Amino acid sequence: MPTLAAIDVGSNGIRLIVGKVNGDRNMQILENIREAVRLGQDVFTKSVIAEETIDKAAEAFARFKSVIAVHDVKWTKAIATSAVREAQNKDLFIDRMEQASGITINVVDGEEEAVLIHLAVASKINLKNKRAILVDIGGGSTEVTLVANGQILSTESYRMGTVRLLQLLEEKKHGEKKFSQLVREYVDATQKRMKKELGAEKIDLCVGTGGNIEALGALRVQLFGKERNDILQADELDALVRKLQSMTYEERIRQLLLRPDRADVIVPASIVIQKLVKRAGVDELHIPSVGLKDGLLIDMVQELYGEKKTSSRDQVLTSALQLGRKFSFDEQHGLAVARYAIRLFDETRSLHNLPMEYRLLLEVAALLHDIGHFINMIDHHKHTLYLLTKSPVIGLSKAQIAIVANVARYHRKSLPKPQHEAYSVLSSKERVIVSKLAAILRLADAMDNEHATKVEDFTVEYKKPRFILTLKGEGDLLLEKWALMKKAAMFEEVYSVKLSIND
Repeated sequence: MPTLAAIDVGSNGIRLIVGKVNGDRNMQILENIREAVRLGQDVFTKSVIAEETIDKAAEAFARFKSVIAVHDVKWTKAIATSAVREAQNKDLFIDRMEQASGITINVVDGEEEAVLIHLAVASKINLKNKRAILVDIGGGSTEVTLVANGQILSTESYRMGTVRLLQLLEEKKHGEKKFSQLVREYVDATQKRMKKELGAEKIDLCVGTGGNIEALGALRVQLFGKERNDILQADELDALVRKLQSMTYEERIRQLLLRPDRADVIVPASIVIQKLVKRAGVDELHIPSVGLKDGLLIDMVQELYGEKKTSSRDQVLTSALQLGRKFSFDEQHGLAVARYAIRLFDETRSLHNLPMEYRLLLEVAALLHDIGHFINMIDHHKHTLYLLTKSPVIGLSKAQIAIVANVARYHRKSLPKPQHEAYSVLSSKERVIVSKLAAILRLADAMDNEHATKVEDFTVEYKKPRFILTLKGEGDLLLEKWALMKKAAMFEEVYSVKLSIND
């Protein structure tokens, strides 16, 4: 059975987990190691990782290399988060780690972090038929992910990681009391944005991940005499926050037996999670004691056995729908256009000759093509491009989002031009794909010209060079047929056909 290793290069520490996959494809954990290398201490104040810190990290990676060799690991994957992501000398750092260990580090964004955390949490807690909020407090950022029935609806990354808060606020040389007050004010400043993301619906479950959250669970047992460290009542959390704030850094180490690199950051972490638990309106916090490295290991197993689920159609469309609702889109129209678009994609495969992966990208572009109305009715296609490039759709990469955004942008008005900025940065192959998909989207959008979903069905017939559409539905569909002919130019040019509409 294969042995795998996952490395999480975080802002407050570097972690290695080694696991062996058994016959049931379950994971037996062989090693779980943490090295206290605080990369964020440098990055969040000076924007670079200091030479001394790079040396410490290289030593940690060299030790990881030895552990990996002992266990005869077949596949190792390393990812880095906000500290490395923001470091001006990240390329140098990554190169030095590879020199020390032969291990290549991939830098991930907040959305990728959220997907991996969700994988880890779902392996421990049943999220089916529940609306849950997952809070991962790291050293550089806090990821807040909204989940419904096991699918990610949305995720937001907030620049209030524990090391970042510590470094930015301690620069002002405030005492403990003032420091805690400043952290609360910082967290309060994000409340409006969080409220918009969470909405008015009731949260059933709040789950916390990260080393500081796990430390709070352990303190529950230590200070309150409880048996379980995987759950924390809201009133117990309030008591822990008061306790931690009343103690000095040295007292937390001496009396609570906290590690020096935990005793300082646990204060901002406890305040952040306290605020989020109250915002979620729940009575307890669940602590599954899993993290980014665990999610990465699960992701590796799924990829190894061809069972990777992070980019499944259901997940992508769930996230896309949530995004559309965030911008108050016409959901009925979006769903109708998406339905017509993928049907046209299927009916024209001999013309476009595109792999099936682009069917999903067309579907998302069709679903969200009008979200630019949220900004302004005028030039809404351009506003749609902007919103899509700035908003994550969980399960799609940045490259895929770029294609989706461009396809949606060209659902109306001018054809793609080299001087269009977002289009110009695409590769020549991607530009062709955008043109092919946008041409289909224009026809699909025309079929619901009145936003009344009058077209119930349609048939396609291709007799070179004639492409014949026959619409079926409510009434004579004159406006839909008129719109199709008006929007036919791009389709005819891209596919070298002549569009005809049957009466």
